[in-house]
Formats: sequence, C-alpha cells, structure tokens
Amino acid sequence: MKYLNKQSCIICGKPLNDGIMINGRGICINCEKRIINSKTGTDFYDYYEKCIRRKIVHYMSKGEDFDCPDYHC
Repeated sequence: MKYLNKQSCIICGKPLNDGIMINGRGICINCEKRIINSKTGTDFYDYYEKCIRRKIVHYMSKGEDFDCPDYHC
C-alpha cells in the first residue's frame, strides 16, 4: 500500500508499512499489538491513550460537526 509508506506511526514515529488507519492517521502493527495487550492504569496504556487523543481525537475535533464530550476536546 503506497499510502501507508508515506506516513509514520503516530505512536512510535517509525515508517508506517502496515497497521491500522484511523481518520487518515496510522498506527503500526507493533504499536497496535502493544495497545491491545496493555492493561488499563499502566504507564504504557496512559502513554498510548495520550498519543491517540493528541493525534487523532484532537485532529477530528477540528471538524465543525464533530462531538467529543467523552474526551474533553
């Protein structure tokens, strides 16, 4: 997928060769696995949550019709 190769992971910053895309932002397969296996309340979980909020939720909240009450955007 050429589209993925031009981006980097929003968590680790490495080139995005595989993984998931959320609203045009990518998370590599390694970070995706770490997120899935993280337990809530750990430093890793908190770090991933902050990255996602900062890079995806904040980005999405700039749209006019986006409602984000649970994330305090």
